[in-house]
Amino acid sequence: MYICLEGIDGTGKSTQIELLSQWLIDSGFKVKKVVEPTGSEIGLLIRKILTSPDATSSNTQKILALLFAADRLTLMEKISKYEKENKIVISDRSFYSSLAYQNSEDWILEINKFVKTPDLAILLDLDVNLAISRCLKTDEFEKKSFLINVREKYIELAKNNKNNFKIVNANNGENKVNSDIKKVVASLLGICVDGID
Repeated sequence: MYICLEGIDGTGKSTQIELLSQWLIDSGFKVKKVVEPTGSEIGLLIRKILTSPDATSSNTQKILALLFAADRLTLMEKISKYEKENKIVISDRSFYSSLAYQNSEDWILEINKFVKTPDLAILLDLDVNLAISRCLKTDEFEKKSFLINVREKYIELAKNNKNNFKIVNANNGENKVNSDIKKVVASLLGICVDGID
């Protein structure tokens, strides 16, 4: 199974992935955590470009979209391998991030057409002001109007992909968010653990 956590920066994805992973391991499942961008050469190049002054320019955004798609293809090979080993793959982001953060949805879908769709995408939906207060960054990437737009795109994606996209309110405390995520995953796996139906 391929599960991804999505959301604007500051939603607590990394923390919740750790908690979800440990819960699944404690429940007897084999788990592999992955992240986008990866640690490959392409992924490292993406990270470098994201910190450059012109990261938000139109041309740079197109380049990043293509690089993300290429990086994702290398990740898909690993995910297929992990799934054959009966591992649950938990990813910090997926191609849904490209759809939310960048324009030209049809083009994004086209360049990601060979990418596996997550079996479950969990959107950690957080108030933009709270997200900004949690972030240490102060660059263009974190501007409020931009994050508001990204959050709206995420909510639209969730509504248009109800079969595999679930929204979890990330404005609640860490433990409540973790409990809500476990309920979603437990339902999908058909398990009941620690009173979660």
